[in-house]
Amino acid sequence: MHADLSRITHRPERHYSAVVAQQGRVQLDADANEQAAIQLFQARTLAADLIGQHGGPRGATGFKIEMQGGSRELDDLIISGGRYYVDGILCDATRPEPGVPVPADGSAEAGGKDGAGDDDEPAATPATWTYWDQPDGFRDPERPGDRLPTRFPYLAYLKVWERTVTAAEDPALREVALGSAMPDTAARTKVVWQVLPLPASELDLEDDSPPVDDVRAAFARWAKKAGAPASRLAARGERPDQADDEPCLVLPDARYRGPENQLYRVEVHDAGTAKDATFKWSRENGSVTFPVDALDGTWVELATLGSDDKLDLNVGDRVEFVDTAYTSRGEAEPLLRVEELDLPGRRVRLSDEPAPGVGRRPELHPFLRRWDHHESTRRTKESSRTGGLQHGALRAEEGRWLPLEDGVEVYFAAGGTYRTGDFWLIPARTATGGVEWPTDPARRPLLQAPSGIEVHYAPLAWVQGEQAAPDLRLAFRPLSAGIPAADEAALAAEAEARAEETDAAPTATEAAGPAVGRSQTTAAAEAAVDEGGAG
Repeated sequence: MHADLSRITHRPERHYSAVVAQQGRVQLDADANEQAAIQLFQARTLAADLIGQHGGPRGATGFKIEMQGGSRELDDLIISGGRYYVDGILCDATRPEPGVPVPADGSAEAGGKDGAGDDDEPAATPATWTYWDQPDGFRDPERPGDRLPTRFPYLAYLKVWERTVTAAEDPALREVALGSAMPDTAARTKVVWQVLPLPASELDLEDDSPPVDDVRAAFARWAKKAGAPASRLAARGERPDQADDEPCLVLPDARYRGPENQLYRVEVHDAGTAKDATFKWSRENGSVTFPVDALDGTWVELATLGSDDKLDLNVGDRVEFVDTAYTSRGEAEPLLRVEELDLPGRRVRLSDEPAPGVGRRPELHPFLRRWDHHESTRRTKESSRTGGLQHGALRAEEGRWLPLEDGVEVYFAAGGTYRTGDFWLIPARTATGGVEWPTDPARRPLLQAPSGIEVHYAPLAWVQGEQAAPDLRLAFRPLSAGIPAADEAALAAEAEARAEETDAAPTATEAAGPAVGRSQTTAAAEAAVDEGGAG
């Protein structure tokens, strides 16, 4: 999550059930965030244990898929509204209802239920989404890779993950009463879902019309492989060779040489193996952002240039042009360099125009995200071999320690496969002169899988054409049931009294055996009546 955090302390393996505040102690953001994480972990674990890997409530199960072909238009998928759970995470496909506006003249018309006339009634809200207009899909018909496969069959599946939203992307989160110069307050975590196609060739199925259970099993194997992290990183604080030449702003023997506490974020930019993969890093967890007001070629007008010299922009900084669609698609466009600043006009000139389709739509809230790496000015054998930056990011060199700054170093394990957006967090502390990172008893840093992005998957339908697609969803019934009019003891007493009063042969239902839940006394009495009737 790109947010201004001190650190993340939630560790599920430690089995903490609550954060307990103590009187007279400092309260940190990490404490409140861990409490929220504990509750969310417990709730989602319980839901997954009861529901299974995925499923929806019977009668309100969402994400039913129907194929809609077109002779001239592109193929489409109809996505029904409702709810569905994936690994305990609630995904809601219900469209929000639009509000009813007040009439232009302010008068109440007889024809409008809420004061609006018949002509002012809003159009009915569709009960479904489509593949092309799903809220967080941002599929583009002009991109061939976004189009649905033309070869049948293929599998439609649900991809789910979470991302952080700050006031840079959702201005409604900012409390305007604090003033325009005040920073934003708390961020939000959002569940993102997308309905995407998966070619049948990816599932290694021998038949184009396999049983539904076989499709689910094949998809489970694919999802396990797709969701498993395939890269590892370690971090350490190492006293730089030139530390003796620096001013004594920190302890002379400190390994981390920075003057302030930081939360370093190392994030994969370009995906692939080490030959192609790149990474970027930030000392502020990637939280330094600048909302964009206007874009004119390489000139960008910003809402602000930063609140202080620590959170501002300078010539030479590397920035990423971001908006909601770019984030949801998980893309990796080249990072740009700040070439010129126009302080009075709140403008910056970038080294190139943003990629097509990014930052041109104000409703997607574009902004610049600052990263803190720079191209090294120190020429070494390794830097000459790698050729410096690639697309504005650093190359992910494996098998050796890579310096970031102030003694912080990272190490990529050999043989990794990297995914755009995967990240690691490294807290650096001046009090210890080092970084917080797991180590073995010999104090050697341990290789760790990425902290995120954690992606979840669920199969929805096996699309074979415009005919009905076999449904791969699962549904569950509510656990609650009706309460009987009387308890078991009263029901048993009533049955025994009826038998004594009538002194008649038992009915067919009673002859079948004692009812479930009746007492042993009642069952014995009925058995005695059966024996008497048989004699």
